[in-house]
Amino acid sequence: MPHQVRQESHTPGTRTTARTRRAAVLGSPIAHSLSPALHRAAYGELGLDSWTYDSFEVDESGIAGFLADLDGTWAGLSLTMPLKRAVIPLLDEISETAASVEAVNTVVFGDDGRRLGENTDIPGMIAALRERGVERVESAAVLGAGATASSALAALARVCAGEVTAYVRSEARAREMRGWGERLGVPVRTADWSDAAEALRAPLVIATTPAGTTDALATAVPDGPGTLFDVLYDPWPTSLAASWQERGGAVVSGLDLLIHQAALQVEQMTGHGPAPLATMRAAGEAALRARGA
Repeated sequence: MPHQVRQESHTPGTRTTARTRRAAVLGSPIAHSLSPALHRAAYGELGLDSWTYDSFEVDESGIAGFLADLDGTWAGLSLTMPLKRAVIPLLDEISETAASVEAVNTVVFGDDGRRLGENTDIPGMIAALRERGVERVESAAVLGAGATASSALAALARVCAGEVTAYVRSEARAREMRGWGERLGVPVRTADWSDAAEALRAPLVIATTPAGTTDALATAVPDGPGTLFDVLYDPWPTSLAASWQERGGAVVSGLDLLIHQAALQVEQMTGHGPAPLATMRAAGEAALRARGA
């Protein structure tokens, strides 16, 4: 099914709550997802008693069949890996933001059945930074490459006035990040991961790497650092985040990102808002505590 790139719209559509409406998060693996806790908490606060939100284990080979089986009660889907790019050919339209990084994390079903692809990760990053007082920086560093790093560059296109340095482990990754920079209009310089300690002096550092990858950098955090945005949330804090806070720096967590991107999904899927951030945060923190108990 061909898709079109549509102009951005930030006004949620009007939806009825008189009948059961369904939404869910899809991915593989999916058992770890906090999305059900966040979305259900939002529905409760907004009085959307007829709305349900579930999770389904779906991989790339199963996404087409899952979409084909949905009926008119479905309002939207949240997507995690490995579906963010695999879903694109199955959609009717995707937003400019989603097209810019070739990644869809949200599908909204129109009343006419059309499948609209959105990306709330990028505006979610921007909102999480603004919540911590970061509106504009002169330069930034990104630790890592890949899908999350490309979303970070897209967010930095609106936040960073100058150059972004990406610290990566291979020349192939370096080329990839420079290519994303060119596509997104962000001046990107690449550096080898062995020099990643230099990144910690940037006014904004975005860590996009898997758990444990940045632990060795914890002892290199300078006094009075800028802002660290670590996209991890479990376990939390990471060694780098803990060291950053001890030295007086501001920290934005992966839970902050998850809450803000989920809030945007709630508004887009339901047509109701603003989403209750405090309630969603409390639900996410409670779910993480229960997981660690």
